[in-house]
Amino acid sequence: MTEVVRKSPPPPPEDEIEDSAAPLIEHLAELRTRLIISISAFIVGMVVSFFFWNPIFNFLTDPLCGALTARGQDCALILIKLQEGFFVAIRISLLGGFVLAFPIIATQLWRFVAPGLYRSEKSAFLPFLLASPAMFFLGAAFAFYIVTPLAFDFFLLFQQPGSLLDEATGEASPLAQAGVTFQGSVNEYLTLTTRFIIAFGLCFQLPVLLTLMGKAGLVSAQGLADVRKYAVVAILGLAAIVTPPDVITQIILFTAVYGLYEVSIFLVRRVEKKRNDALREEGLLDDEEAGA
Repeated sequence: MTEVVRKSPPPPPEDEIEDSAAPLIEHLAELRTRLIISISAFIVGMVVSFFFWNPIFNFLTDPLCGALTARGQDCALILIKLQEGFFVAIRISLLGGFVLAFPIIATQLWRFVAPGLYRSEKSAFLPFLLASPAMFFLGAAFAFYIVTPLAFDFFLLFQQPGSLLDEATGEASPLAQAGVTFQGSVNEYLTLTTRFIIAFGLCFQLPVLLTLMGKAGLVSAQGLADVRKYAVVAILGLAAIVTPPDVITQIILFTAVYGLYEVSIFLVRRVEKKRNDALREEGLLDDEEAGA
């Protein structure tokens, strides 16, 4: 009777997953630790932001104050409800706490996920992890310093001074002109401003998302170029939804997002070229297949 000899499996290559044979309970314990650190950092950032909510709010109202000052008006917002000021401070502290704690949260997320990735996957994923918050803050700055002042200038055009006198004769007119003056709510202003910031921050994630999909082989540069006309229509629809009915603001958003789409095509093409060069060096791809 022939005895079957079982060979031991070969040792894993250097590019294999790091040695992480911890049982499920240890992974759950590590996840709990990461969550506790992240939540603690968020709470600390929120408390710090709550004590400085007034300067933060003054910073957020700078575009509105600039537009009102240019029209000779006082920069003043009103509280419609008694508790509205407190909840505005809470909202600002939540937003500020997340911004302050984001580096720690991202670090804890990376330290939890990284042991389960191949070394090549780490080198590929880490640049996108760093680029995503950078592009978000770039989009938020673009919205706050460029788009928001233009939007407020547009909205304030609908004001008009009130008058009981006829402009031609200077006498009392039976048709009084009602005055329309901006008296904005603190909560409504904060909602509108944060909506602009978040919307543009997410729109600026387009190159990161498409490049990551191109690296995974889900999209190609040629495919993105072929659907360019559909992308133009989608971006125009997005500009009409996100921005107010102001043609100038819509053009700015369309130009920015479409420019990012073209940048995405360029980045995906570079990713494909690097991948094809690596396969060609390994003898797994010839020039005819690369062209196809």
